[in-house]
Amino acid sequence: MLVNQFLLLAAALFCIGVYGVVARRNAVLVLMSIELILNAVNLNLIAFAMRNGSADGHTFALYVIAVAAAEVGVGLALVLLIYRNRRTIALDDLSEMKG
Repeated sequence: MLVNQFLLLAAALFCIGVYGVVARRNAVLVLMSIELILNAVNLNLIAFAMRNGSADGHTFALYVIAVAAAEVGVGLALVLLIYRNRRTIALDDLSEMKG
């Protein structure tokens, strides 16, 4: 397959992820959209690594996967704590926490 096809797929995933972050009001769906953005980045890294014939993109993609796993763990823990205190995970209701 051509690199252009991978880049177009990654661009589509990135756009869907950005739309999900901007348009969604549910915290869990925002976290899922951030995961889509990170997967688009991984796809770009792998595509360029295959094009250049190096393993650097694969290494960076593994780091991104590790960061994404940590982000999901911390993000879901925060969502659970907010749900315990507020009984909702809507992001609009969190503006009261500004202080």
